[in-house]
Amino acid sequence: MIFMLRALVLATLVLVMPQASAQAPSILHIKVALRDGEQNVTPVPRHALLISDNPASAAPRLITTGLDGTADVRLRPGSYTVESDRPVAFNGKAYQWTQTVEVPAGRDTTLDLTAENAEVGPIDAVTTTPGTSGADTDPSFLLTQWRDSVVALWTPTTHASGFVIDAKGLIATNQRVIGNASTVEVQFSSVKVAATVLATDQARDIAVLWVDPKILASVKPVPLSCDQAKQPAIENGQEIYTIGVPLRQPKGMTSATVTRVDPNGLVSDLRIARGSAGGPVFIAAGDLVGITSPAEEKDENSSRGDARIVSSRNACEVIAAAEKKMKDAAPPSGTPLPVEPSRPFPVDVLKLAVERRAGSMNPYQIASENFDIAFITPVMTFGTQYQAEQGRRRTTSKDTRTANPEPLLVRANMDFANWSEYVWDFPPVLLVRATPKFEEGFWTKVGRAAAQTQGIALPPIKRFKSGFARMVAYCGDTEVTPIHPFKVERRVSESDAIYEGLYVFDPGALGPHCAGVKLVLFSEKEPGKADAKVVDAKVIEQIWQDFEPYRR
Repeated sequence: MIFMLRALVLATLVLVMPQASAQAPSILHIKVALRDGEQNVTPVPRHALLISDNPASAAPRLITTGLDGTADVRLRPGSYTVESDRPVAFNGKAYQWTQTVEVPAGRDTTLDLTAENAEVGPIDAVTTTPGTSGADTDPSFLLTQWRDSVVALWTPTTHASGFVIDAKGLIATNQRVIGNASTVEVQFSSVKVAATVLATDQARDIAVLWVDPKILASVKPVPLSCDQAKQPAIENGQEIYTIGVPLRQPKGMTSATVTRVDPNGLVSDLRIARGSAGGPVFIAAGDLVGITSPAEEKDENSSRGDARIVSSRNACEVIAAAEKKMKDAAPPSGTPLPVEPSRPFPVDVLKLAVERRAGSMNPYQIASENFDIAFITPVMTFGTQYQAEQGRRRTTSKDTRTANPEPLLVRANMDFANWSEYVWDFPPVLLVRATPKFEEGFWTKVGRAAAQTQGIALPPIKRFKSGFARMVAYCGDTEVTPIHPFKVERRVSESDAIYEGLYVFDPGALGPHCAGVKLVLFSEKEPGKADAKVVDAKVIEQIWQDFEPYRR
């Protein structure tokens, strides 16, 4: 009986296993692309496709292509129909696809959707995004068309966006996002260079930067029309689109609706991601109409959730002034600047490092004559958050009255003011923070002494000695260029602020391989006086060990 049972089970397995193997999913690689007027291959992004089996046994599966016009789908072997959910407009024509594809067992299949196998119709048959019916080209192509033309901008106090407007190296952005900065760092994907601020106009809210034109060899400038007769009319309720580079996020496109048209710009319901202001704004037809501007705290529009967009017409006179300055100005350097490592610090590696670490997560600290200096690694920023989270989990529901969702440790170690968001996801870099020391002024001491003679004891009244101006780091005798020379803005009153330094370095820049590490700091009060400090070799070794799991 037992033998017969085993034989029955074995026979069942023999019959079932080949069927299960034959039904193992395969991958269907779909690529959708068209050619523009210059015969360049243009991916079709965000194109919705319906996939159904033949004969249909269930509702179609909806997929969407990425920015590169591709999509990978896991399917059981069999026959399938792949069809467009709706047509896509491109260069005045409407394209849609209906294709049958056989997905074999055990190997991948590729399906190319091109103009050759598309159904091509008139543009008036297309309804793309609501509010864009009849557009010559679907607005989703704007991101692929101008993605490389939109760049990230870094100043010591802020991150913003800009866009190339001329092959001579000119970049337009919003004036308020760069403020009074005389130099700006411009990042094209993985290449970053210094830019000269050629012209700014606070009234028009426009700034024009200049970079080495050699950097723009493969970048297409965004056309800017200064001809009043050729500028498109904008109406309330019209769809607009902007491309920006948010802080610590990938480049992306956002749509919005115009709520009001003003002589110098637009008001819309656009939600501008942090760090992306200064990017171009287009209408569905692809015409540039404006530049995004950050909302002011006292702006009544921002309180209603509306966003201000500066008219692109405002840039024309500022560009003309910039071009005049180009004739007499020294050309900007095209020397590449350090950029952040492309590989993140794996969270599981950080977690393991924190769990193995004994002691606090406080920064490694030293002091110079005028500054307190802290060295901060990703182990510390991650560990601060991790330990706080573990503490919250240990808090029982009975203790909710005393539980603090943001412990003092987190506030102290993770408060970087205007750069808090940059640090919050623990980038794989070394942070060196320079905080001005406190001191008591001469007349304050005299006043306290006078009060003492009257029997009144007053505590010392201290203030910052001087704000941070800049810092130079040396590995041996070699100057180390930081990835970012940030400044942290600290408000000491409604009208006054003082700056700390927050310099960002590559994880391998300062280590035991240096024949000593030295920092030279300068204050705003005495910008010509060097405040030098040699870093203890033990501190450098500790920093190096914190990054050892990342290097490994």
